[in-house]
Amino acid sequence: MNKNRMNHEVKRIQRVYAERDASGRKALYEWHRPEIIQQDAARRRIAATLLANTIGRDISKVRVLDVGCGSGTFLRTLVEWGAYPENLVGTELLTDRLKKAQQCSAPGIDWHIGELDFAESDRFDLVVTNTVFSSILDKAIRTQLATDMWRVLKPGGWIMVFDFRYNNPSNRKVRKVTRQELRGYWPAIDERYQTLLLAPPIARRLASAPYLISELLTGFIPLLRSHFIYMAQKGQN
Repeated sequence: MNKNRMNHEVKRIQRVYAERDASGRKALYEWHRPEIIQQDAARRRIAATLLANTIGRDISKVRVLDVGCGSGTFLRTLVEWGAYPENLVGTELLTDRLKKAQQCSAPGIDWHIGELDFAESDRFDLVVTNTVFSSILDKAIRTQLATDMWRVLKPGGWIMVFDFRYNNPSNRKVRKVTRQELRGYWPAIDERYQTLLLAPPIARRLASAPYLISELLTGFIPLLRSHFIYMAQKGQN
């Protein structure tokens, strides 16, 4: 991968997040908002079910890499579910988010800034990435990230991707991720795919409505689900 090309995309992503934070849009994702509380609960429920059915219910010894770990939310969730901090690694491009992750998370988690060059091949049982592919507009860099994730995954291990199903007409700084695209990256021997979460514009409008309305829309109209979780298992050879 051309380093100049990679550096250009990294700087673009950093600029996009800085502009979002400065614009005040970050407030749309604050933890106390009713729709965010609903989305977090649904996401945790589905992720827990998928993980229990793939890597198993006991995750204490599972080695996990979270690519684009942000402020460390998902790794903290894994610790709540029984993962040992010393088996967890987070990597992030944005230094302010990584600093927050270090401050808020259990001691023992290994944190890295930047790319995956630090990790040897076949190291992790689970490699996770949350809304990272959609932030990368350069197709070649998406492919390189996927290749690196597969390289550090142990035979028999699983990749887990949480991301957007649709393009956002009002935000061209992100791009949807398709199941077909992910299948093209990894020669998986097994896979899981589940859609989830009511599209954010609708969820925000219904934030003050009874919770059941959002649940019914999400449950009975799959096209309104804006996100997905995809899991791919690496073969033994």
